[in-house]
Amino acid sequence: MAYNGVPSTGNGLIVSFGEMLIDFVPTVSGVSLAEAPGFLKAPGGAPANVAIAVARLGGKAAFVGKLGDDEFGHMLAGILKENGVRADGINFDQGARTALAFVTLRADGEREFMFYRNPSADMLLKPEELNLELIRSAKVFHYGSISLIVEPCRSAHLKAMEVAKDAGCLLSYDPNLRLPLWPSPEEARLQIKSIWDKADVIKVSDVELEFLTESDKIDDAAALSLWHPNLKLLLVTLGEHGSRYYTKNFHGSVEAYHVNTVDTTGAGDAFVGALLTKIVDDQTILEDEARLREVLKFANGCGAITTIKKGAIPALPTEADVLNLIKG
Repeated sequence: MAYNGVPSTGNGLIVSFGEMLIDFVPTVSGVSLAEAPGFLKAPGGAPANVAIAVARLGGKAAFVGKLGDDEFGHMLAGILKENGVRADGINFDQGARTALAFVTLRADGEREFMFYRNPSADMLLKPEELNLELIRSAKVFHYGSISLIVEPCRSAHLKAMEVAKDAGCLLSYDPNLRLPLWPSPEEARLQIKSIWDKADVIKVSDVELEFLTESDKIDDAAALSLWHPNLKLLLVTLGEHGSRYYTKNFHGSVEAYHVNTVDTTGAGDAFVGALLTKIVDDQTILEDEARLREVLKFANGCGAITTIKKGAIPALPTEADVLNLIKG
């Protein structure tokens, strides 16, 4: 049921495809990796965060990807299951390790990354290992761009997208740019855009908008230069300045909720998860500005709450948490 204009959470399955890894986060903020006295392990990976965000909000989520057949890989699969995410799309690789990332939290809550992936299990997912039945049963298929960087994972990604599209899924794309993982910025731009016109819903951050348009303008013209004819919704997230939305017939912005930000990790994933749970059963929301604005306010609230606590997954809110913020 709808609350205060916020549409209810849908029952349709949202399948998230891509990487899941462990972030090692310094025990103290505002130091470099070299200066960090110690590290805490924090499960992450944007597509996995989105899946857990959906489940935490009461939606139905599954994760499709590959983990190492190691303690960390089994730990991550366990975390998905504990959080109510279906894990029957996960493969384990005997030869490669689960990916790791060392992440510094600067004093302002922003992040810097150092990755251990040479190669990691997620990069070795093969098209024939995909659980196609699971993908076909989805209403929404969500993915990023990290899975496009190397073969065989790239082919698995393209195959999964094609199968989802043929099955009538809504395709949701958050490029989630991580420049250190790409051979060059040019290659990143080329590959991120190579699947651009397949997506129904695309979400980019202000930084990604600047990167993809090769301009320092974050205005409507810059955003609309990324529009493609099959797109139903383009979203630009602006951190503390909220988000902007663009559809064929209307565009506008929704203000952020102001909170005491500690760590921005997972805020974008929470935003996406919230949006997807609210449109999965009723995609006409994408054509109804009043209802879309309510959904985006809810998604902004979801993103905001995620920045109050350290780490992505522990910080992801429930529906009640978000409604309290919106009411408050």
